[in-house]
Amino acid sequence: MAGPVIIDNMMNLELLSWVSDHGGDKKYKEIAVTHANSTIKNHFRPDFSSYHVIDYDMKTGKILQKITAQGAADSSAWSRGQAWGLYGYTMMYRFTKNKQYLNQAKNIAKFMLNDRNMPADMIPYWDYDAPGIPNALRDASAGAVMASALLELAQYSDKKEGKQYVSAAETALKTLASDAYRAKLGENGGFLLKHSVGSIPHKSEVDVPLTYADYYFLEALHRYKNWYL
Repeated sequence: MAGPVIIDNMMNLELLSWVSDHGGDKKYKEIAVTHANSTIKNHFRPDFSSYHVIDYDMKTGKILQKITAQGAADSSAWSRGQAWGLYGYTMMYRFTKNKQYLNQAKNIAKFMLNDRNMPADMIPYWDYDAPGIPNALRDASAGAVMASALLELAQYSDKKEGKQYVSAAETALKTLASDAYRAKLGENGGFLLKHSVGSIPHKSEVDVPLTYADYYFLEALHRYKNWYL
């Protein structure tokens, strides 16, 4: 029986870690660490881009397949997936102070910020290898998650690296706050941000507002105000 593990699952590790650190069973954080280590080993390519889904054999733990369900191709870098990984390993460093996680986050950031297809306004295309670039759709949610993660990653970096991360986050936030992405009051179904992408391969949530775009946009603004103003 196959057990699919998605890169998005990195975001679940915050709750597990927090519970263990605040009086809960220590096994939850142990599970989080094991998951993070397995994801480093199996989800990432040599350039630190990631697959979306790894299917494991539930009995043996053997990898059955590596795919990118919501991306352009199995070999491509689905943009929100890269942002989930960046955020997840930055957060895991916060909880564990394990330098392996910090290095992983920095390498993911390097891939994202230096990719030839990253737009100057720091809002990624829905996939870094999307067909039709530069006319492919952008993903505001990927930009919002990335911005929030970079602001935290800068807290754990030296001055030079930190400045680069904050600068990229500032650019993304300014773009998201512009008329190109921020909806007018009473429009866009009540959502703050326009132009997110759920899954183009599944023809689901294409160029629409998404809850996590708004959430991480607000989190990033909160972090920026508290840490950098």
